[in-house]
Amino acid sequence: MTEDKKKKHLERLRQHQAQRSTGEDAARGGSSNSKPSAKKPASRNNNTKQNGGAKKTNRIQTNGMETHRGQAIRASRRTHEMADKLIEIHNVQEISPERRANVKPLTDKEVLRLTPLGGQDGIGEKNMQVLEYGDTAVVIDCGMDLGIDLPGVNFGIPDASYLDKIKHKLKGYIITHGHLDHIGGMPYVVPKYPAPIYGSHFTIGMVKKVMGDRERGVEVENFEPEFVEMNMDNHEKLKLGDFYVELIRMTHSIPDSSAVVIETPLGRVINSGDFRLDPEPLDHRPSDVERLKEFGKDGKTLLLMSDSTNSQKEGRTPTESTLEPSFHDIITKAEGRVFVASFSSNMNRIQMIINAAVAAGRKVAIDGRSMLSTLELAVKLGTIKVPRGTVTTLKSMPNLPDREVLVVQTGGQGELNASLQRMSVGEHQYLKLKEGDTVVISSTPIPGNNVRYDQISDDLIRLGVRLYRAPTHKVDGVGPLHVSGHASREEQLELIDYVKPKYFIPIYAGPLHRKYHMENAIYNGGFDSRNTFMLDAGETMDFVNGVAKYGPKVPVGTQLVDNTGSLVPSVVVKDRVVLAEDGVVTVIVTVDRKSGRLLTSPDIITRGFIYMRDNAELMDGIRNELKRAVNQRFKRVELDRFKQELKDHITHFLFEHTRRSPMVIPVVNAIGSNGKSQIKPKPKPDASH
Repeated sequence: MTEDKKKKHLERLRQHQAQRSTGEDAARGGSSNSKPSAKKPASRNNNTKQNGGAKKTNRIQTNGMETHRGQAIRASRRTHEMADKLIEIHNVQEISPERRANVKPLTDKEVLRLTPLGGQDGIGEKNMQVLEYGDTAVVIDCGMDLGIDLPGVNFGIPDASYLDKIKHKLKGYIITHGHLDHIGGMPYVVPKYPAPIYGSHFTIGMVKKVMGDRERGVEVENFEPEFVEMNMDNHEKLKLGDFYVELIRMTHSIPDSSAVVIETPLGRVINSGDFRLDPEPLDHRPSDVERLKEFGKDGKTLLLMSDSTNSQKEGRTPTESTLEPSFHDIITKAEGRVFVASFSSNMNRIQMIINAAVAAGRKVAIDGRSMLSTLELAVKLGTIKVPRGTVTTLKSMPNLPDREVLVVQTGGQGELNASLQRMSVGEHQYLKLKEGDTVVISSTPIPGNNVRYDQISDDLIRLGVRLYRAPTHKVDGVGPLHVSGHASREEQLELIDYVKPKYFIPIYAGPLHRKYHMENAIYNGGFDSRNTFMLDAGETMDFVNGVAKYGPKVPVGTQLVDNTGSLVPSVVVKDRVVLAEDGVVTVIVTVDRKSGRLLTSPDIITRGFIYMRDNAELMDGIRNELKRAVNQRFKRVELDRFKQELKDHITHFLFEHTRRSPMVIPVVNAIGSNGKSQIKPKPKPDASH
């Protein structure tokens, strides 16, 4: 607030207080020092004239305010409406008997139904699908959404209430790979709707880790899930009710990723999972293209659901092997210490970095809880090879010559409190970045994270390090430092051509990316437009005698989870949004119940609204308004109504003087003659009547 505005604000406040004093003097029939009338106070339900001949009123009177009460109420309402809209963006839902009652299960035994419960509103967004036929149902993936930006919310999980009606026929959870947007919701969903969990070797290892993740607060107690590892390379098939399930190896940015193939009585259904058709992955385990082509030859593929993440990118996604020379070049030539930030689950990338470090004679330390736990799992399962004596502890790094130090770490996206972010601001426990260090960020900013990505880059440059980033590698004078784990448009068309489905549904992205994918299939792949569908979460696709049609909608949405792993009701998050906007003001009045007089000066507590020491006159004004409100209304209305009037009046007063609408919480202590509160809660009506 400028000095001129502050002076005008204080002058208006003084005028308001002067007018208030004049009005109260007139109401008393004398000066402000005159004694109150000896006339017996009106009963609480009496709304006749006030003492001194004041006119009849049904609320606290306002003196000298330039704004109308309605303006203040509308401003407060707008803040709450904004909070409602933020909640609606994420389609936050509370699980209730009413929502469950609205679920209509499939009853036709000859219908094959697909129901996406998530994954269709954005990239990395709680992927989850249900496929059912007759007395058989399976769930494909069950992820979390880490992209929710709401106060105190860590992530979102799918509203799985649809499973309530079909849990009796649920035969299993089939998981495509171990990324959190595909497995993060399992600790919340699987214990409620138990069924065996099927996946590849490394994927099952990741699911086990997530199901007992104490750090995320999602450890599952008193529940022992059943895990079934499937062999992708020998094309193992397992019978789940009316379905036969097979996993097909697909290349992605995490080991042992797979496509899911389900043979149903009406035809073959394929979910691609996240994939790219990389012919030269570092682990020498490319996508099983030959098996995919076999599915296209027999003409039995009814439906293909395919990853749409990179549907806006022309051509092909480069192979991971193109990065290897870049890491060898940087790590070998660096004179000082080397720090490399990468995604924690990309074991091929970490293997590549470790290989380059060994070739350059450097020791390797791993920093970041998620990276360390994933690497431990990969080493245990034989997915990654680390020569003996290569990895050491962070504590030992300061004792080594700079030329022998390499740290692989998390935090390349600028995540708060991640390893590289703490180093960039000088808050790391063991290592301080300095001139002569080399930092490599082997990732591009994830969607919506450009600001943090650039911020950490600026912080690193201020420290004088030599910085190499994936998006600017050409400017930085090095080779490529990152490739996507997802197929681009040419590869997406190849997959469709390999399996030759009758129907095609783009998945695992928002409407824009899915539309690009669908149009690519139609206009560049020659796919029949009548057999492609934009299926949103909660919509169902029914297949009857080999013909696809839209079925009934089912309830879907997001449940919010905080840092402790507990579900957070949307009403709590709405209050947090309101508090974050304008703060909270708590006003406390202690009143003699019999006389209606204040026993102490009103107390005021504010948080996130104003700094009280800099706004003493405003605080005095609030206290005077509270005194006047008690004198006017406490003995004339019921206590609940008085609290509401007090809340509305203080909201109006604060809006008048600050043009802000904090949350106002009135606390009224009514004290009896014995000095104890005599307020009793209203009896609740008997629910049986």
